[in-house]
Amino acid sequence: MADRTSLSHGADAAPARSWWGWGDPGQSLPDAQCAELAALVPGAAGTVLPVPSIASLELPPVRVSAPRTLAHLVSGDPADRAGHTYGKAFRDVVRALHGDLAAAPDLVAFPREERNVVDLLDWAAASDVAVIPYGAGSSVVGGVEYRAGTHSGVLSMDLSGMGRVLEIDRVSRSARIQAGALGPGLEAQLRPHGLTLRHFPQSFAFSTLGGWLATRAGGHYATLHTHIDDLTAALRVVTPAGVSESLRLPGSGAGPSPDRLFLGSEGTLGVITEAWMRLQDRPVHKASASVVFDRFPAAVDAVRAIAQSGLHPANCRLLDPGEAALSGVAGGGRSVLVLGVESAHHPVDGRLAELVALARDHGGSPVGGSPVGGSTAAGDSAAEAWRSAFLRMPYIRDGLARMSVISETFETACTWDRFPELYEAVHRDVGAAVRAATGAEALINCRFTHVYPDGPAPYFTVIAPGRRGSEVAMWDAIKAAAMRTLGEHRATVTHHHAVGRDHRPGYDRQRPEPFALALRAAKHALDPAGILNPGVLFDAAG
Repeated sequence: MADRTSLSHGADAAPARSWWGWGDPGQSLPDAQCAELAALVPGAAGTVLPVPSIASLELPPVRVSAPRTLAHLVSGDPADRAGHTYGKAFRDVVRALHGDLAAAPDLVAFPREERNVVDLLDWAAASDVAVIPYGAGSSVVGGVEYRAGTHSGVLSMDLSGMGRVLEIDRVSRSARIQAGALGPGLEAQLRPHGLTLRHFPQSFAFSTLGGWLATRAGGHYATLHTHIDDLTAALRVVTPAGVSESLRLPGSGAGPSPDRLFLGSEGTLGVITEAWMRLQDRPVHKASASVVFDRFPAAVDAVRAIAQSGLHPANCRLLDPGEAALSGVAGGGRSVLVLGVESAHHPVDGRLAELVALARDHGGSPVGGSPVGGSTAAGDSAAEAWRSAFLRMPYIRDGLARMSVISETFETACTWDRFPELYEAVHRDVGAAVRAATGAEALINCRFTHVYPDGPAPYFTVIAPGRRGSEVAMWDAIKAAAMRTLGEHRATVTHHHAVGRDHRPGYDRQRPEPFALALRAAKHALDPAGILNPGVLFDAAG
């Protein structure tokens, strides 16, 4: 068929990534800027933690060696081991800065094709070597760190060498894509065909399709197709028990979905190697506007009306007064709603006007807009300022970590009726936990990342000065308080950051016990040797 194409070219080379912190090492904040940031946090440390050199790190000795037939796929190089030890949570960054890499994998594997994955898993199962599937390491929940402590060795399996779009079905608007495809490389391969996956998480440049699938990642778009689940047509997964490949269909009522078993399984049931993904035509028409509110509760009501309107804005980000001030978008206790609409087929000005009218009905004051047929207008400064701060925030978090400033983020979702009490409880209870852990008052901000007809997905940021050498213990105490607060108010332990190991206590309380029994049974059947990412989601025996 002329509209179905098999592709053989690969993706662009993976970008350079920091071994200790977020993203592009060239974007890390210099020492002077770290100190300037810390000056805004009363009680912050006065000196900057230096970034250790790879040569100075004391890595644990390598305990295992791969067989000769797999040696070409495996590395024991200190830089590879250090870069695959942790994800990018605050506790990961701080431990790396302190030179604590006790959890470093023994080896790092770089498979180039599915046969390599099968062979590596066969060897690992026979040798009692734990395998940690690794996309690009942007996990902020302890999803790629080995903590079990009982295996004879640990292998980090880096899938980034499997990053090709293998086949495009233009008629059905879908593509078969290898799981190691990084966001920019994936989109670059789709762009000549006028198509897009339209999944743009904050980690877009430093995360892979397989990582998005394994963690049920949320994208940038605030309504309608918010999670990678919505875009998944079929999965191919290598497990120690065999290869699972689901049938690509637009929908099916044939029993429980095999894809749903592996979506969100975080590498503990199998290694996702390929997926058929639903695509969309690239948008041509775009428009955006920002609306300011004097009262945060009125802004929440406006967003609820928008979420229940059926207008499905692409962007619907509500920033509370603290978040608006921190982002440089607005001050004076005002909240800001950033709206955006887009379409590949028809003008969108009318839809934006309807959205702004809904916001105005709830007391909002529009401050900018843009015409169709192009990018966001330069005059919409609030939207542009927020976007710039959004993309820069992980680097700022790293800069604060170098000054021992605690920075915790957690996201959730709840029904609209529960949000006001949850918002107050987070400020009250998490704020009390910060005072108990640090002796200081916390800056606690909130924004909505995604909204649904039945509830929002609030994203909280907590910033407070920490004591050098005690940062991880303080962060752990604050994280535990956040998990308790979410559970007490029937909010999910995570909306789009996955469970990993850091969210396990909250997930254990949220998950129904019969479902936990079924998960452990699936783990035993698919991974009888218990080698795949042990400790995420559940323990095999309890």
